[in-house]
Amino acid sequence: MPLSPAAPREPIHTRDIQVKGYRRQDGLWDIEAYLTDRKSYEHGNRWRGTLAVGEPVHDMAMRVTIDDNYQIHAVEATLDAHPFPSCPHAAASFSGLVGLRIGPGWLRQARRFVGGALGCTHLVELLGPIGTAAFQTLAPLKESEPEGRQALVDRVVGSCHGLRADGEAVRELYPEAYRGS
Repeated sequence: MPLSPAAPREPIHTRDIQVKGYRRQDGLWDIEAYLTDRKSYEHGNRWRGTLAVGEPVHDMAMRVTIDDNYQIHAVEATLDAHPFPSCPHAAASFSGLVGLRIGPGWLRQARRFVGGALGCTHLVELLGPIGTAAFQTLAPLKESEPEGRQALVDRVVGSCHGLRADGEAVRELYPEAYRGS
């Protein structure tokens, strides 16, 4: 269902986020995220000068390499457009995520390494969609394995209204976890 018609308005800011999941030939998985911020008007930046309409204020990317257990093996971050000269230096701190496991509580752990002045606000914001995309990439492919199915059930049942333990979807898809009447 689309949103209701909007009041008369003009576009000012557009943030595009794209996240993709890839299976690698070496058995690992790459999750790549891209973030771009653009303004619909020309504006100035102390270090970059005048930014034209649509010129990226932020243009950044991150690749997180994980294994079948969602453990992080490598992280690469780049900042191709940024408002301040020192912004690219924050990318190196994301290598501190190596060894963490994407799962419940992982964003809290990640912020210890890349939160606040240690990292980049916008790259940190990509970690949530990266975690979701990691799950969306691996889970359907692993569901056919007995351990994979149980891990999926444990992770998704109760994670949202549609997958509540007493709901129709759980009753149909994961009857072993159904808790309704």
